[in-house]
Parts: sequence; C-alpha cells; structure tokens
Amino acid sequence: MTFLWLWAIISSAVALNFTYHNGRQLETFLRAINQDYPSITHLYSIGKSVDGIDLWVLAIGKYPTKHTVGIPDMKYVANIHGDEVVGREMLLHLIEHLVTMYGVNDNITALINSTRVHIMPSMNPDGFAITRTAKPDCNYSKGRKNKNAYDLNRNFPDIFENNTLAIRQPETSAVIDWVMSESFVLSASLHGGDVVASYPFDNIKSDGQKLPEYSKTPDDDIFIYLAKKYSYNHLIMYYGEICVNSLEFQDGITNGAQWYVLAGGMQDFNYVWGQCLELTLELSCCKNPPEHTLEEFWEENRVALIEFLKQVHLGIKGQILNVDGNPIENAQVQIQGRDNIYPFETNKWGEYYRLLLPGSYTLIVTVPGVGTILEDFELSNNETMFSAMKLNIHFSTTNITYVPSIKDDHSQWTRRV
Repeated sequence: MTFLWLWAIISSAVALNFTYHNGRQLETFLRAINQDYPSITHLYSIGKSVDGIDLWVLAIGKYPTKHTVGIPDMKYVANIHGDEVVGREMLLHLIEHLVTMYGVNDNITALINSTRVHIMPSMNPDGFAITRTAKPDCNYSKGRKNKNAYDLNRNFPDIFENNTLAIRQPETSAVIDWVMSESFVLSASLHGGDVVASYPFDNIKSDGQKLPEYSKTPDDDIFIYLAKKYSYNHLIMYYGEICVNSLEFQDGITNGAQWYVLAGGMQDFNYVWGQCLELTLELSCCKNPPEHTLEEFWEENRVALIEFLKQVHLGIKGQILNVDGNPIENAQVQIQGRDNIYPFETNKWGEYYRLLLPGSYTLIVTVPGVGTILEDFELSNNETMFSAMKLNIHFSTTNITYVPSIKDDHSQWTRRV
C-alpha cells in the first residue's frame, strides 16, 4: 500500500511520454518540473537562439540557484545539431528520473545533495524545429545547423588554429559566456549518428593537411577512463561496432581527432578555456529515429547518464587561501607532469577541482607575484564517496585576494599552440 501511494505521488507530479517534444512542450515541461520541485531545481535561460527562442537550462541540486563552495558543477548539453534528436529526449527523461527519485533512491539523493547538475536539452532549438518539419532522415537534415546555417559545433574558439573569421552565433556566444562564468568540472554533449564516446582533442596541431590521428591531452588517462565509464554502463556502446558502415571503436570509445579532425568544437573549448572535461556522446546510429525507439534508447543510456554524473567527484578539490583565510581568485593550480595549455585557475571563491585517478601526485599552486607552493598527495579511490579528496593550500600573505586571469584577454582565443 505504501509503495502504491508513493508511486501515485511520483506519477501524478510528472508524466513524460516517449515522444518528441517541440519547443513549447519542452518549456512547459521544464517549468512544471521547476514548479513541482522548487527546492532542488532552478530554471534559467543562458540566452536566445537566432529565432529568439530561450536556451533553457534546468539546474538540479540541494542548492540549485547558485554555486556552493565544495559542491562541483556539472552539465549535460544536447541537440547542438538540430537533427540529432535522441539526446534532447534523453535529457528530459533524465530530469524526470532525478527529481522523482530524490528522497526515494539513496544514490540519486546523495548525488543531488553533493552536485549541482545543469541540463540543457536543446542548444539548437531553431534547428530542431526545422528538422521536425522535414522528412525524417537518419543521416542528415538541413536542421543540423542553426537558423543562420552555421554548424554550432564548428563555431567555438580553437586553440589549434585561428578561426576568428567565423562569426560567433548567438547560441555559441551564450554557451561560451555560460562556460566562462560557471565553475564547470565535467560535461558531456549528446549527439547522434553513431554509438561511441569521444574525447578530446578533436583538432590537431598541423600546418599541413589534417588527417585523422590521435590528439592527446595532458589528461588523456582520465578522459579514457571517463569515456569507458560511459560506454561500459551503456547497454551496447562498449561492443564498439554497432552501426552499419561505421568504424570499429575498441571499448566503444575514441579520441576525437583519431576518428575525424574538426576545428571549432565545443569539447575542446570546454577543456582548454573552461577547464571542464567534456565528452561527446554519440547515442544513436540514426540521427532522427522514430519515436517508438525512444524508450529503448532511454533504457540503453539511463544508467550510463547517472554513473557519468558521479565522476564529477573523482580526484581532488580545495581552496587556495591567504594567511587570513580569504580566498585567492585566479591562482594557478597545476598537477606536476600535466602541462595544460592554460593552467587551471581558482574561481572567485578560491576553489579548484581536478579530476584525477587514484595515484601519487604533486600539486603546484602559483600566485603570480607571491610565489609557488608544491604539495605531494596520495589519492585513493573515492568514487563512491560523492566527494573528491579535499586539500586546501594557504599562502603566507595577507593583501592578496585576486590576481588577473591569463584567460581574461579574449584575444588569446586566436592563440595557436
């Protein structure tokens, strides 16, 4: 009797069908969730599309309205290509699952209490609208691009080549501002057209013809781990050879540039400038499959989407503080042996987050004009603890709470390595 009563509460609050939801239906659903679960959700828009459609994000967490010290921010983004529609619906169902299981499922409750999850079901609502008016096609639709006919996943600043001649689209600019204003630690972008987890870099350093080759980041080990975490929690992705005329992907993962080289991609931008580790998750062989397949896609991805969220708690976190205990903003935080193109920097609360696998490391913290501190630490497996290892660093200075960021000058977006 208790179970039936609980089920009735859950099902009456939210009832999301396995169908494609247009822009108005998507907004209505998000507003209803926010109204029904105001204590753990916050609905906001990061900007508008070319057609003036809001780019909605639902934040879910114990403290959903703002960043809280010690609680990492993580995001999912879907439908960057308007004709790749499965991810859009998967994120709506993920939202429903998270809010209805809060206080019911111990893992979901612990995850939401310890994480701020931002979910953007559609980055390209104009392209989606175009796709829904066209004849369904598994391979391509003109709705792939935005209303101005720009591929949004080729429209971001790129560290490997000067692509500033590309006109930044409103959707891209909104995401850039979002990434640079939040303290995102982990992210995934949901796509379609294959079934594989792809990780940076997508582009390569080359002055000549760019042929596919492995483009390794300083955090290659953790990217491989994250990609496998998704593929092996997915029902079939880890098989590695699922789609007709596709490559064979060992373990269901691939380095982006080894698959194919692209410039202006979102995951490289997130990593280089946003210090956020992002994967590209391809969820379906058919980009625009029939509605009756959506429930099957949800069953394939449900566990993987949740397990990937938990990975935001890998590694180490802490604050860089002065002798009075005040945070130092933009202190440079590096891991010895990992030479990032730009060093990771602390946020305005003096916080840093570094996703790392278990092992021995040396933390290198530099406050320009003040000095550098090296701290050795041993990291154990803390995946099930819903918290990274905490390590605060104190500088013996009183008058420093801020140093300029090396990322403040956006002309650096034209820099090539």
